[in-house]
Amino acid sequence: MRPDSRLSRMLHVLIHLAEADGRATSEEIAAMLGTNPVVVRRTMAGLRDHGYVRSEKGHGGGWSLATPLADISLLDIHAALGSPAPFAFGLANDDPDCLVEKAVNAHLSDAMADAEALLRARLAAVTLADIAADFQKRLASGGRRRGAR
Repeated sequence: MRPDSRLSRMLHVLIHLAEADGRATSEEIAAMLGTNPVVVRRTMAGLRDHGYVRSEKGHGGGWSLATPLADISLLDIHAALGSPAPFAFGLANDDPDCLVEKAVNAHLSDAMADAEALLRARLAAVTLADIAADFQKRLASGGRRRGAR
């Protein structure tokens, strides 16, 4: 199963939007992500529906931030993307009457619930402003932007 990278990719886009201090078209974002503009529009529309971005149509239009980075947590974006499951593995339900299967599923369920609660707490504790500050720190210490020579 291919990992779901939408959260990482949308966080990337939002930080770029903040750094650019302007708008980016779906085509520009798609080129940055190596995907189709239709995919970008569909995903960004979900973020727009939650109030994190806005879109302007026509010449000079595009996507821009609608909310300050400090007011958006990673958990907010995760939720706006439909709260994708954090784990690629699931429970077996081949034989619902099997006591071994029930025991395995109970322990895996508990472990996954604990891990998901920890992940959600960590995502809630980090804002996009934290990521932008980390980017600025890396840039100041001699790092380079993508595509820079």
